[in-house]
Amino acid sequence: MYFPYLRGKQYELLALRDFATWNQSKEKVIPIIEPVKQQFGGLNTAISIMLENKLQFAIILNPKDGDFKHENVDNDILKNLTSLEQTHSGWIPAYIYKRNANNLLNHITQNALQKVMVILPNGADVNDEDLMEFLRNGSVAYIVNGNNGNRSTRAKLLRLNKKLISLEDRFCNKQRNADYSDPDDEFFSDDFAYYNADNLYGFSDYTTLPKDFIEGGMMPYAIAIHLTYQKAEDQIFVHHFVSDNNLDQSNIRGKFHEAAIKIAPFYNEIPHTWAVDEFIEKATQDNGYPGLGYIKKLSILNHLELINRTLSN
Repeated sequence: MYFPYLRGKQYELLALRDFATWNQSKEKVIPIIEPVKQQFGGLNTAISIMLENKLQFAIILNPKDGDFKHENVDNDILKNLTSLEQTHSGWIPAYIYKRNANNLLNHITQNALQKVMVILPNGADVNDEDLMEFLRNGSVAYIVNGNNGNRSTRAKLLRLNKKLISLEDRFCNKQRNADYSDPDDEFFSDDFAYYNADNLYGFSDYTTLPKDFIEGGMMPYAIAIHLTYQKAEDQIFVHHFVSDNNLDQSNIRGKFHEAAIKIAPFYNEIPHTWAVDEFIEKATQDNGYPGLGYIKKLSILNHLELINRTLSN
């Protein structure tokens, strides 16, 4: 099972809406969504579409990033998720653990939640008895554990008989978009091929986005399109399609064309997704530049489609 970790920004939510709508078979993909905006309209719309199209998902009910990183902001968001008022099925309540077991248990009890997911982004301290006692609680069904290189930690978590999911940062983030041209082809992950052998219920990553949340951004000097593809039976790579004229911030439409026009030749003999098809179509249009956010949406959508297809085969 694949649990992509996404933030509740506009284009992440649009990618999830498209994935839920376009894909008939999607039981192997369960997105984890961390809300980052105090405006909940877009998130509630996405939730309604995912429920309608039977895409199971997890919602983090105590988000820590974006609008919720400030101490004076109420991050108990369940009351704002009006799209969930009538159902306890089709979604997984999720919490980020930060030495706050009592608060989480109180919230779980007050809202009559069951089969919850506990997320440890930086990995579990299995010597923390408060944490281990919390994870043993009958309301906890899923454990998402970051930094899974420690085998003894994984072994102790597996003994809890919960559904253990690895969380890894697989995208190699670079300071400038132009830097992605060298190398333009990189190993991304083999988690999909080996998580079962590691006795894991599933695996998670941040798709083709950085692990650290970034608020907004400036107009780039270069356009970089990040598309994952299956290079071998047990390997997924990411290819970076980068514009050529990157000395200033002018002609962003031209830069998109320079990057996108490289996609079709690369995918000439590689099976590809609807998202790649859309990139190829837009590369040939005079007004094909869709905006930076839309580029991110298609890159995420490509990755979701790719993993879904790979796990379904």
